[in-house]
Amino acid sequence: MATMLRKSLLFSLMFALALAPPSHGANTPSLAPTSNTIQYHGGPLLTTPKTINIYLIWYGAFSRKDRASITDFFASLSLSNGVIPHRGSAVSTWWKTLQTYTDKAGNSVSGTVRLVKQIGDIYSLGKNIKRAQIAKYVENKIETKVLPLDSNGIYLVLTARDVIVERFCMGSCGFHSSVVVSPKSRVVYAHVGDPLLQCPGLCAWPFSLPAYGPPGPALVAPNGVGADGMVMNIATVLAGAVTNPFNAGYFQGDPLAPLEAVTACPGVFGEGAYPGYPGNLMVDKISKASYNAYGANGRKFLLPAIWDLKSLKCKAIF
Repeated sequence: MATMLRKSLLFSLMFALALAPPSHGANTPSLAPTSNTIQYHGGPLLTTPKTINIYLIWYGAFSRKDRASITDFFASLSLSNGVIPHRGSAVSTWWKTLQTYTDKAGNSVSGTVRLVKQIGDIYSLGKNIKRAQIAKYVENKIETKVLPLDSNGIYLVLTARDVIVERFCMGSCGFHSSVVVSPKSRVVYAHVGDPLLQCPGLCAWPFSLPAYGPPGPALVAPNGVGADGMVMNIATVLAGAVTNPFNAGYFQGDPLAPLEAVTACPGVFGEGAYPGYPGNLMVDKISKASYNAYGANGRKFLLPAIWDLKSLKCKAIF
């Protein structure tokens, strides 16, 4: 019985980590918020009335299929037309939940996100990368004008499945931080890796199961286990980056290991979620893939719940 309990607790922690990557490097997040809400710490958010510009760096070799899935997700974030929700909702509606987060002047998180530039890199830093190298890497891309200096931007580095990033899969599926690029400019950057070969049970749950967990098959991924794992974690990291860009925004707990807008709701994707069960989801009749949001070009995505500041609970229906 004790062995079964230990396995159950381990699984609960592992699935919580899967969609709750610590944004600032911690590797032991809690399973749930320790108080009744996320606290605002008085710092700036990404609240500009202009768009939040995404600068995407594909580091390593990605398939055309996976690239298309991920870029369609970005296209879906601000999509107002062309998506007709049935029993679910649009990806853009998921993003609008973040607009309940306001700064001390009452300005809400920007409602528009746009992918403005993409670049590729075939292993210029090798295949084993430290976190500090990612900050220097982004800084170099800006200094050399490969990418523009943009205070409204998020510089997102996506690493391929054969690239090992420090602490990835060790309790982290991605992170966001910031770097000073000039005496007056600090920019937000982030990293998410492809978990398919390294830790699908951790960073692509519920489309892949951890080693210890209840019996039964994983859910079918609408766009592929690796791509959908990345989309879920990109969503998590972006939500943290806009509501806590400089580690003084909305979070709970230790500022070096914060629970943020999505990481405060680990493993929750639908109503009725509990440890090991993602909640009630929609299922495609043909592919049998599970999802909860509609996107651009007919895509279906599974997006994590967001801590809603109005209802003071994890919002899994958008």
